Amino acid sequence: MNAHPTAIIHPQAKLASNVTVGAYSIIGENVELGPDCEVMSHVVLAGPLCMGRGNRIFPFAAIGHDAQDLKYKGETTRIEIGDYNVFREYVTVHRGTGLGGGVTRIGSHNLLMAYSHVAHDCHLGDHIIMVNGASLAGHVEVGDHATVGVFCGAQQFSRIGAYCFIGGYTVITQDVLPYSKTTAPRPVEVLGANGIGLERRGFSRQEIGEIDDALRLICRSGLNTSQALEAIEAKGMTSPHVKVLIDFVRASKQGFFKGSGGRRKKVAAAEK
Repeated sequence: MNAHPTAIIHPQAKLASNVTVGAYSIIGENVELGPDCEVMSHVVLAGPLCMGRGNRIFPFAAIGHDAQDLKYKGETTRIEIGDYNVFREYVTVHRGTGLGGGVTRIGSHNLLMAYSHVAHDCHLGDHIIMVNGASLAGHVEVGDHATVGVFCGAQQFSRIGAYCFIGGYTVITQDVLPYSKTTAPRPVEVLGANGIGLERRGFSRQEIGEIDDALRLICRSGLNTSQALEAIEAKGMTSPHVKVLIDFVRASKQGFFKGSGGRRKKVAAAEK
């Protein structure tokens, strides 16, 4: 292990032989770091925390501390982190709580930009981007390949669907549909499919078109949710991606963002 002389590493920490630890960093008890992890200067890691292979933690990040939850009473909880994640400057990630399942979980190949925050009991998938200052309150779920824009804030128990793009400064008070592109102005609007993002991930034009059609029926047709789902099925939209979207909608417990009608009102006003 290559550790700077000023680094403080607890005897009960478990670090792979080729982990590097920078100046003035602190590695606490019950922290486990897999091969090829890089801990830069002034990082603080607290356990129980388990990281896989190839993670990079930039200066002043703090990962593994107690939950910011008044219900947390010091019970033993943990963080589980996969492989090849990047935690930029001043990122904070907190352990779970006993009432929330006891674990905060982050998958692999994620990028958490500077000042972003992941609170207690959040579950993140893979290939997620959290842009500078994006913050997740407790118990938030984020699907694979989602992008959470600059200074977005997600309230407790929100679900952010896979492959969605959330514009900067959006206040997330309901679930965000998979594959959608969602904007910041209030009330929040779903503009359709995240076409550019999906194309970059290898989706065909046909797949993107079908997802966009399904999103428009759910969010912008004026139909209620049950009617929209019936319309999707009546039109024979049966791709696996549309099924993911339908399952997400049906599983929503606190509602999800739809078209607010604001754009339609602007069009109508312009026509007058």
